[in-house]
Amino acid sequence: MLAAGVLIAVLFAQTSIPSTINIGVDLARPGAVIPSTLFGLFFEDINFAGDGGLYPELVKNRSFEFTEPLNGWSKSFSSEGQLIIRSEGGLNANNPHYLRLQSDSPAGISVTNSGFRGMGVEAGAEYIFSAWVRAPESGPTTLRATLLGARDDKLGEAVLSGFTGQWRRYETTLKAAAREPNARLQLSFDGQGYLDLDMVSLFPKNTWRNRPNGLRRDLVQMLADLKPGFLRFPGGCIVEGRRLALRYQWKNTVGDLSERRTIINRWNDENDRRLTPDYFQSFGLGFFEFFQLAEDIGASPLPVLNCGMACQFNSGELAPMSEINQYVQDALDLIEFANGPVTTRWGGLRAKMGHPEPFNLKMIGIGNEQWGRAYVERYRIFHQAIKSKYPDIQLVAGAGPFPDGKEFQYLWDEMRKLKADIVDEHYYRPPQWFFNNVGRYDRYDRNGPKVFAGEYAAHSAGTYQNNRSNWGVALAEAAFMTGLERNADVVVMASYAPLMAHAGAYQWTPNLIWFDNLRVYGTPSYYVQKLFSTNRGDRILPVTIGGSPLNAQNGIYASASLDQKSGEAVVKIVNSNPAATLAQVSFGGAKVRGTPRTIVLAHDDLSVENNFERPTAVAPIERTLSIGADDMISVTLPRYSLTVLRAPVR
Repeated sequence: MLAAGVLIAVLFAQTSIPSTINIGVDLARPGAVIPSTLFGLFFEDINFAGDGGLYPELVKNRSFEFTEPLNGWSKSFSSEGQLIIRSEGGLNANNPHYLRLQSDSPAGISVTNSGFRGMGVEAGAEYIFSAWVRAPESGPTTLRATLLGARDDKLGEAVLSGFTGQWRRYETTLKAAAREPNARLQLSFDGQGYLDLDMVSLFPKNTWRNRPNGLRRDLVQMLADLKPGFLRFPGGCIVEGRRLALRYQWKNTVGDLSERRTIINRWNDENDRRLTPDYFQSFGLGFFEFFQLAEDIGASPLPVLNCGMACQFNSGELAPMSEINQYVQDALDLIEFANGPVTTRWGGLRAKMGHPEPFNLKMIGIGNEQWGRAYVERYRIFHQAIKSKYPDIQLVAGAGPFPDGKEFQYLWDEMRKLKADIVDEHYYRPPQWFFNNVGRYDRYDRNGPKVFAGEYAAHSAGTYQNNRSNWGVALAEAAFMTGLERNADVVVMASYAPLMAHAGAYQWTPNLIWFDNLRVYGTPSYYVQKLFSTNRGDRILPVTIGGSPLNAQNGIYASASLDQKSGEAVVKIVNSNPAATLAQVSFGGAKVRGTPRTIVLAHDDLSVENNFERPTAVAPIERTLSIGADDMISVTLPRYSLTVLRAPVR
C-alpha cells in the first residue's frame, strides 16, 4: 500500500510540467463585483466546539441537567455524605435539577468536577467562581472552591458565604497559581448538614473583549484573523436534531443563563468509534452570543433554522403540516429579535440582553441538508411567509447533502421555480474531486439562484473518522477556491466545515482549527482559507494561463481580482506539480506602480500536518519582488504551493 503522502503525489502528478508559464491578467475588462460575503465561517457545535471550546465555561454539567445528572461530578473518597440530585423546588422549569450536597460527618463533604477533559487554567489568571445556593438556617455557612492540579496540588481557593433559605446567585474571584491543562474544581464545606447547588460555574475573566459570559479569547482571535464575510450558525445537523424534540430551538438559547434549557448534543453518540456520552449543549453560547460574535469579527450573520424536519440520516421525523406555522413563527420572531425595535417583544429582549441596536440581519437559512418533496413543501411556506413580511431578507435553501445526483437536481429545479435567493451546496469529497471540479461553476446559470458552498472539505480517507488535515488536501481546496473566486458572480458565499475541534473530544475529521484546554493551531487548510479571505479583492479580473482563458493548465490554477481600496491587482496561483515553475505575470490595461509582493504557502511534503508542537509547519511566508521589462513580474511557484501576488497598479 502506498503511504498517504506518496499516494497524493501520484494523484496530483501531471504528465507535462512546464518550467515556465505565462499568466495574463486583464485590468482593462474588470468583471463582476466580488461580494464581501464570498469567504466566511460555518460554526457547528461538533467536536466540543461549543461547550468545552469557544464557550469557555470550565465546569461540565454545571446545572445537573445531563441524562446522567452527576456526569462530571464525583464525591471525594475521604468524604462521608451523599450527592443527591433533586428537582423539588428547583431553580426554574427549564432547569429543574440541582445537587443537594449533604454531609453526615463533622469533617464535612467534598465534591469534584472534572471539566471538559480537564480544566485549562493559566498562571496568574483570574476566574469567576459562582453558584446558585440555597441552605437551611442551620446549614453550612460557607462553600469553599479549590482549584486542584493534576497531582492534587492546590492552585487556588475562594469562598462563598451568606446563604439563605432562598435560591440566590453568589460570586467571587479565584486566581490560579500555576499553568495547568488538567485542573479540577473541588467544592467543600465543613461540619454536618446540607446545602443545594445549581449553575455552578468557573469562568475566565480574560474572555474575548472581557465580556461576562464571553467567548474563549484565543479561539475567537483565530476566527477574527480570517476576516470572514459571514458567520453561519448554529449548524449543521444539530439544527435538525436526531428527533424534532431535540432540534435546535433558538428561543431556548436567549435570555437569562439559568433559564436556558440544556439538551443532548446530536453528536453525543453519532460516531460509534468515538462515543462522547458527556456531550450536551448548555446554550451559554446561544443566538445572542452568535450575533454578537458575528458583529465583533465583522461578519454578516447567517442563522439557520429547523424547517419541521429532523435529520434524515437519523429518524427523518416530520412535523405535521398542521403544526408548521409554529416553525415559521420562530423564523419571523428571530428576524424581530435581530432587527426589531426595542418596543417589540423580541427586539426588547435583545435590548435587555445588552444590545439595543439591531444586528442588521440580512439573510436566514431554512433547513440544513434536507431533501425530497417534504422539504420543498415546507420551504415554500417559509418562503411565502417571510417574503411577505420581510421582502429584503434573503433566504438560503438547501440542495441536500450531496453535490450531484437525482435529489440534488430535483431540489435545484424546484428552487429555480420558487425563485430562491441562494441555494446551499455541500461536498465532502476526495482531493482529486476538488481538482476535477475547479470549473464546476463555469457552467451555472448566471440568472438563477446564487450559490452558497456551505460545507466543503477534501477528505483524504473518505470517512469522517480517519481524514488527515495535511498539506495535500489543503492544496486541493486551494485549487478549487480559485474556481469559486473566478465565479463570484454566481457563488456568493463559501465556508469550510467543520470549523474547529477539541483534540481530546472530537467526532469528525478533518477540521480547520484544533485546540486543547490551553492551546490552539490552524491546519494547512486554515491558512489556505486565510489567504483567500484576507486577499479577496472587489472585482473579478479575467485571467489567462499560457494564453488560454481556462484557469487550469498543466497543474496550474489561477484567479485574479482588483482590490480597489489598496489599488492592487491580486493574483492567486496554485502549483499542484511536484516541480517548481516560473510564472511570468503580465497586466493588460494597467501599469505596475510600486513594489509587488508575494505571500507563499508551500511545503515539499504533501502529507505534512501542523500540530501543537509545530503549529506553523505549513504557514505563509511573505516576500517582495522586482518588476521586469514591460511591467512583467517573474514569480517562482514552488512545488506544491499556493502563491498570492499583490501588485500595485494604475
